Amino acid sequence: MEDIKIYVEYISKIVEGIGVLTIFLGALYSLFIFMISVFKKKDSSYILLRQSLGKSILLGLEILIAADIMATVVTDPTMKSVTILGVIVLIRTFLSLSLQVEVEGRFPWQKDPKKV
Repeated sequence: MEDIKIYVEYISKIVEGIGVLTIFLGALYSLFIFMISVFKKKDSSYILLRQSLGKSILLGLEILIAADIMATVVTDPTMKSVTILGVIVLIRTFLSLSLQVEVEGRFPWQKDPKKV
């Protein structure tokens, strides 16, 4: 049983690294696209930057939440560790919701006016 805990800890660390890498590479990609659109003198360059950067941060946060859940499941569940996980998930969920509203301009439960 101890071997499984060690492997899950390693996997959660790898998933955390993937989450951070997702945010980092997404930021680089967003800046690259922004620079190209600036040189082409597009008026919507800043909006494209915000949207693509927001999407990469959103995806990275979702991956980091998954890593936190895996790391907490492996440890012995104490009230303190579960509370910490709950607070982390709440904060990241709030950030994800805020970013999604910024990127899409609407709440996730609202209908997309383009698809109506």
